[in-house]
Amino acid sequence: MSVTPAPALPRITAVGTAVPPDSYTQAELLEAFRITDPRVRSVFLNGGIERRNLVLPPVGPDGAHRPETQGELLRKHLTNGLRTGAEAVRVCLRRAGVSLRDVRYLCCVSSTGFLTPGFSALLIKELGLDVDCSRLDVVGMGCNAGLNALNAAAGWASTHPGDLAVMVCIEACSAAYVFDGTMRTSVVNSLFGDGAAAVTLVAGGEPDGGEPDGSREPVGVRPGPRLLRFASHIIPDAVGAMRYDWDDDAGRFSFYLDPQVPYVVGANAEESIDRLLGAAGLRRSQVAHWIVHSGGRKVVDSVRVNLGLSRHDVRHTIGVLRDHGNLSSGSFLFSYERLLAEDTVVPGDYGVLMTMGPGSTIELALVRW
Repeated sequence: MSVTPAPALPRITAVGTAVPPDSYTQAELLEAFRITDPRVRSVFLNGGIERRNLVLPPVGPDGAHRPETQGELLRKHLTNGLRTGAEAVRVCLRRAGVSLRDVRYLCCVSSTGFLTPGFSALLIKELGLDVDCSRLDVVGMGCNAGLNALNAAAGWASTHPGDLAVMVCIEACSAAYVFDGTMRTSVVNSLFGDGAAAVTLVAGGEPDGGEPDGSREPVGVRPGPRLLRFASHIIPDAVGAMRYDWDDDAGRFSFYLDPQVPYVVGANAEESIDRLLGAAGLRRSQVAHWIVHSGGRKVVDSVRVNLGLSRHDVRHTIGVLRDHGNLSSGSFLFSYERLLAEDTVVPGDYGVLMTMGPGSTIELALVRW
């Protein structure tokens, strides 16, 4: 009796990131928008963020940055997102040692604007990818969406051994700002930055057992972690704690973050992590690398305390928050890129990828090098 072999586990083979060219300190942003309210200034200057890459609004006749219409914000989302998304993909493919023609699946993630057609179709045209490239757009899921999309890309890769899948997070957060002087918008405006991040995935070639699996030679395989499993944990009671919805007063879409978000996420972190690791027969002490979403200083601290992690464990998360702010769905890939640059990973190491966002949701992935 023949036994159907289990699908090969996908491997992350490369990562690439991109940000807009202009970077601003928090103090420079306060000056640029002429913010004098001491409460708002305190939010900007005490959030663990030093600078962010942003595309600021045009300057009006009085020398101040003028409010943008919803149409202008959507055009910013398109132009800024397409530029940084294409750059992140090119960097990622170059590091993977593959070409644009090798891409067989493209998954695009964004939560900072709405486009039809979406970034997947636009990037296929912009980059000159093959017109028969499979594609998916993950829209509106928020900061956790990078792992939701990685799960989808990994599923495609596992059923197409040897073929190259690309997942790219494209967030033009400056296309989602409302400047009305309220504390609600000021918290958001102090936190998010613009950027894109991409990863390549390939399954097959040499499975975990080390024996040939019958698939064709995989494209551009590089040493990288295999994606062992994913897990989700939704908190229905906090469904409205993180929102991007229409603001009647401002006449545009606007972010909302409940002040209790850090504590809600932190309180649910332990259960979700233990479920992920327990299913693999692991303990937290066996995880060598923690890649946590740079959601904000309070969010990172709450997760760290509830999981018993050290500041060293989340050093890359803290560093990305400091240098770029919260990059929404792609934040964890900026941290993953820094981990690889550090060159401390050894074969056999386990890692956890963790993102948090609207729902309220915690998304997780377990990887092994």
